[in-house]
Amino acid sequence: MNKTQYIAKLGPKDDVLSPFMVKYIAVAEGKDSKSYLNVILVDNTGEIEARKWQGAELAYSKIKAGDVVAVNGKVNLFQGRMQLIIQEMSKLDESQFKREDFIQKSATAPEKMYQELLSIINSLEEIYIKDLLLAILSDFEIARRLKIWQAGKSIHHAYQSGLLEHILSCSQLALTLSAHYKVNRSYVVAGCILHDLCKIYELSEGPVIEYTDEGKLIGHLVKGLEIVDQFSAKIKNFPYSVKNHIKHILLAHHGEYAFGSPKLPHTSEAYLVHLIDLMDSKMNSFEQVKSADSNIGHWSGFVKHLDRIVYKSALPTFRDYLIDESPADKNSSAKTATSSNSAMAQLLKDYKVSDE
Repeated sequence: MNKTQYIAKLGPKDDVLSPFMVKYIAVAEGKDSKSYLNVILVDNTGEIEARKWQGAELAYSKIKAGDVVAVNGKVNLFQGRMQLIIQEMSKLDESQFKREDFIQKSATAPEKMYQELLSIINSLEEIYIKDLLLAILSDFEIARRLKIWQAGKSIHHAYQSGLLEHILSCSQLALTLSAHYKVNRSYVVAGCILHDLCKIYELSEGPVIEYTDEGKLIGHLVKGLEIVDQFSAKIKNFPYSVKNHIKHILLAHHGEYAFGSPKLPHTSEAYLVHLIDLMDSKMNSFEQVKSADSNIGHWSGFVKHLDRIVYKSALPTFRDYLIDESPADKNSSAKTATSSNSAMAQLLKDYKVSDE
């Protein structure tokens, strides 16, 4: 089944007959106590909420998250946002669609980002940190996963190669901000590369991302320490003090105990890594809301993880000064207004309020 309709191009009242991938599916109960199907559908341009009011249990028994389904329905507006009302939905076989039509990807090719990251590492002055980072990123399985992994399930950089995009963006910021604040850029770059790297073990591979057993039991912070120990042990005379400070940066990159950070940042380099990570993730979240939100108009719906609504349109820009009206234009405008007022006065002159 060829895909001819994409979520980013859908509008209110559009009839839909197209394949989509199921990101989330569950049976819910309405206010009338009747069951309905609550679905999130995705393609490589975004995602949309969907509802199926009839036959919820039967559809749920046949379809699971990750399936690609043929959907027949209509786009509706509900509380200012678009919602796809499904009439019919059936699972497609792998031979009936192209998987790439449903996978959201980074806008930049992963190999290009990977090479840019290696260039940043090769520019570092601290020789042991450079050797450590090159050894880690040269590992075949780490490099393979890094080029395709998401940075999260659903919040920031949650698309194919999103983790590499986030790490590269943070590393680029590290070069600029380390110079500005006069801190050791080798440690800051190391923190930016390693702080989320072990999400390649924390999150699963595939069309529907889940937390792995290793992610649930250990997590990417502790796994990051293991990677540092594993690869630094292969480098002769690797300084214990350098390893300690890199580990501290990884343990402190969430910034606050309330955010799951085992340690608070105690060095300028650790605190800068935390701020860079926070800034890059939040800015990406804003961009994802602006591109994917289905509400009509300038404003998004309420975004829970940002605790706000987001202004989606470009801000007003003026490259030239506004030109004042000439005296002639002002006189013309005043005459028009006076004429309009006179006409209205004439219409109302004989108007009387009825006593009835």
